[in-house]
Amino acid sequence: MDSKLQTRRDFSLGLASLCSVLGFGGSALGFRHWSYLKPTNAGDELTHTAGAIHQEVLFNASRKRVYEALTDPKQFDRVVALSENGKSLTNRATQISREVGGAFSLFGGYIVGRHIEMIANERLVQAWRETSWPAGIYSIVRFELVEQGAGTKLVFDHTGFPGMGEHLFTGWKADYWEPLSKYLAG
Repeated sequence: MDSKLQTRRDFSLGLASLCSVLGFGGSALGFRHWSYLKPTNAGDELTHTAGAIHQEVLFNASRKRVYEALTDPKQFDRVVALSENGKSLTNRATQISREVGGAFSLFGGYIVGRHIEMIANERLVQAWRETSWPAGIYSIVRFELVEQGAGTKLVFDHTGFPGMGEHLFTGWKADYWEPLSKYLAG
């Protein structure tokens, strides 16, 4: 193997071997064991397959109005009603807790989760999932609201979802940003 292409694991194992040859035990370097340098199970691995979406959207409304539209159930129901899929996704009322750790249920129960962080008019972070995903699978969505003149720039990041990237990418635009823009303009 070309030494330039050496992995971190190979480097760490080589360093551990070198230290033992030179007589430096793990305790001499401040480590009790070198076992952390190798996988504990043959099936352990680090994958890079989780999806990520980044979008930035400008709204002609204050940060307060945008935040409230995302966190007030009555306002969010009005936003959903303006979306492409709004009529088919509103068979149950929207539920949105106003507290960190509180639950939410959106689009007729198709999207559920919990609030991880809520800073009024600035940031909303949620553990978010579609109910069609396997049980126990949650992604993280982050709405950052930045003052942009008289309006608001929403900086959005969605990470850790299981595939479906294209579906989610277009869904955020069609079911959130476009109807939210219409709602805030009214």
